[in-house]
Amino acid sequence: MKILCKRQVKELVLYSPQHIARLEKAGLFPKRIQLGPNRVGWVESEVLEWLEQRLEQRERSI
Repeated sequence: MKILCKRQVKELVLYSPQHIARLEKAGLFPKRIQLGPNRVGWVESEVLEWLEQRLEQRERSI
């Protein structure tokens, strides 16, 4: 299992950290995990699965 930092998630999904937080709060993006008092991360496989779902939605709308 690989954990992604905020910068890596931002590079993958091209959203600002604020927008990612809004999506998380709405249940539309994988939840972050607390790694320490001042450190969070995301499970890479969950973020990649979220991206795959976006691609599937695109394919269905074409």
